[in-house]
Amino acid sequence: MILGRITGSVVSTIHHPIIAGRKLLLAERLDAHGKPAGGYLIAMDAIGAGRGETVLILDEGNGARQVLENDSAPIRSIVVAIVDAIDSG
Repeated sequence: MILGRITGSVVSTIHHPIIAGRKLLLAERLDAHGKPAGGYLIAMDAIGAGRGETVLILDEGNGARQVLENDSAPIRSIVVAIVDAIDSG
């Protein structure tokens, strides 16, 4: 799992059919304290996350395909949770 903050969305006019009707989100990687860790990734939204929210991203293809219930989906990263709080103590 990767901790991230949604910074925007990605729009494509030509894409695989599995993406049709779903949002692709741009997420900044965060460390365990919620501070920027450097780097970004694009993840499919599975839960309705929005800009500025801290999220958990599953960055493993097989797990992402299981969330989508599609064994052949060409997906690697998917947003699976919105984080309410981080307690790194």
